[in-house]
Amino acid sequence: SRGWSFLKQAWSMAFKDKDLLKPSLYALVAGAIVSIIGVIPIAIVAFLFSGSQFGNIVMGVLGAVMIFVQFVVTYVFSGMTAYLIFGYLSEGDGRMDKAWSIVRRDFFDILTLAAASTAVNLVKNAANRNRRGGLASGLIRGAANLFEVLWTEASYLILPAMVIDDLNLKDGMQRVLNITKQNLLLIGISTVGVRWVTGLIGFLLGFGGFVIALAIGGGAVYAVGEFNFVSIAAIALAAFIFFMFIVVASVISSYTSIAYHTCLYIWARDVEKAQTA
Repeated sequence: SRGWSFLKQAWSMAFKDKDLLKPSLYALVAGAIVSIIGVIPIAIVAFLFSGSQFGNIVMGVLGAVMIFVQFVVTYVFSGMTAYLIFGYLSEGDGRMDKAWSIVRRDFFDILTLAAASTAVNLVKNAANRNRRGGLASGLIRGAANLFEVLWTEASYLILPAMVIDDLNLKDGMQRVLNITKQNLLLIGISTVGVRWVTGLIGFLLGFGGFVIALAIGGGAVYAVGEFNFVSIAAIALAAFIFFMFIVVASVISSYTSIAYHTCLYIWARDVEKAQTA
């Protein structure tokens, strides 16, 4: 019930203060730009050195760099969301200028968190690529995937610890470990329940957008009877509508995850203070 109340509180705040949703939208746009820019050098190397060991090494390094930059972008804007929520709960208003200044203050710590997440991601990818070895290889892949899930969960709580309490990666991990020991059930809810909720919302929005887009594009082609300017314009409009539904689903998923964990962290933090007092 407490986990469900965190979810309701997260969206109650978003409806009252729309600024809380802005970083999730900014992260989506920035992530798309980074992906487009990052793919260009990888494509050039693949074209020039395709099949060579040197090309594979360079593409691996460029891929790791792009993963790292994507994590940095995600954590910067997620950190802003976490501090906006903290500001809303403590001061009644989440201010973008304060959130941005806090993210600049903790930028190095965010880089260390992104580096750790990149390392975990690379280990998981390496384990999944290794399909030889039978049972042992399967166990390694399972362990790597489980570790990635646990680390992702931990990072959602380490980030609020960084921006709210100005902790570095080491101290943030210790803080999260203490919280986990005392609130294992809520951590489990966030790992399973929040993913299920965001996944269901994403599926419904994606399916709804696809149905609407298919009705508009397919209906226009059927009504006109051929491909001309009208039918092509309708297909373009349908594709745009579908894309917008996906964008909304992505923003909802991103905000819900970080908002839930921020509420959980603030609650656990207040419980610790009350117990100490």
